[in-house]
Amino acid sequence: MIEVLLAPARVLVTKIGLDGHDRGSRIIAAYLRDAGMEVIYTNPWQAIDAVVALALEEDVDVIGISSLATDHLLVPKLMVALDAAGLGHVRVVVGGIVPDEDEADLLSAGVSKVFHPGAVREEIVSVVEQLAIAANNERPVD
Repeated sequence: MIEVLLAPARVLVTKIGLDGHDRGSRIIAAYLRDAGMEVIYTNPWQAIDAVVALALEEDVDVIGISSLATDHLLVPKLMVALDAAGLGHVRVVVGGIVPDEDEADLLSAGVSKVFHPGAVREEIVSVVEQLAIAANNERPVD
């Protein structure tokens, strides 16, 4: 059975920490918008609590975190904060420069996917779409 979303996937694309290099995140946001997703894009330098608040306010399915420096090391704290806010169903992906040894830590913290440089548009869009479907299937019922 093929599962589809009844509404466009809602994706928050952001950067946490002090990394201000946002070219990659802007490109990914455009890929996702071009694929028909609703993209909420933030400026760099977001605090974890701000990302959680925005994810809650915007009712997102997926959060994409871009990392060029070592800000991906903050993502496990984001995962804990999402769970504490009742957003454990929201999927998180990380893209950018992530060393192999850090990727395992991110995945064990609950990150759904790590995209490395060279990931192709079709894969990114497909994975994010599937993660949005999974998030909707686990969304708490009010």
